[in-house]
Amino acid sequence: MIKLSIIGSGNVAQHLISAFAKASEIELVQVFSRKADQVSHLVESEKIVSDFSLLIDADLFIIAVSDDAIGTVSGQIPFQNKLVVHTSGSIAISALDEKNRKGVFYPLQTFSKNKAVDFRTIPICLESQNATDFQLLEQVARSISDQLFAVNSEQRKALHVAAVFVNNFSNHLYTIANDICNEHQLPFEILQPLIKETAEKIMVLSPSEAQTGPAKRKDQRTLDAHLEMLTNPMQKKIYTLLTQSIQSHE
Repeated sequence: MIKLSIIGSGNVAQHLISAFAKASEIELVQVFSRKADQVSHLVESEKIVSDFSLLIDADLFIIAVSDDAIGTVSGQIPFQNKLVVHTSGSIAISALDEKNRKGVFYPLQTFSKNKAVDFRTIPICLESQNATDFQLLEQVARSISDQLFAVNSEQRKALHVAAVFVNNFSNHLYTIANDICNEHQLPFEILQPLIKETAEKIMVLSPSEAQTGPAKRKDQRTLDAHLEMLTNPMQKKIYTLLTQSIQSHE
């Protein structure tokens, strides 16, 4: 059985705690959290520590904290030559402290504390400095997910940018659409079947093949009418920029 500890108590940490608690091949030995109440509903109180000196030996230490804190936190782990990984999509493996073996365990998904996820469907991007450590990370990842990928730091940075486009930016466009619906006394729910079909379509078509709409058709009359209807200057800018991007993408 692989022994691991999780350092952190935010969204990613909480979802990892829940996932590993169900994995028969994994023993979650400790969780480090400055605020025990944030994870007390997920793990036994005796396994929660708030002082780095109280960390006990484990096969793997997973750091799930904010990007800015990764280097500092990794330097406070009171062991040497242990496998220590972070879960960030944008931070290089080199950010981890040199005293331990380094790796990355990046689950590519959006996490919210009150929304359960099926970890078996989540891609986990792995990186390590040697083959032996990579095999261990593979074992750990397989205990909770069916999708494993070897991704180096430069690739992971590009993947994180792509993820921002498909997730964060798309969600912001939903927010804009919701604002437009509210402005015209329309329920946002009327758009949900369209949102679902758009997402499902790219499972069988490339995004380029799935593209439709007045920008793709170069329907200038409709484009002008939409711009005239929009009252928010920022919405006009976004609409114009996205139209130009669609039309320039061949």
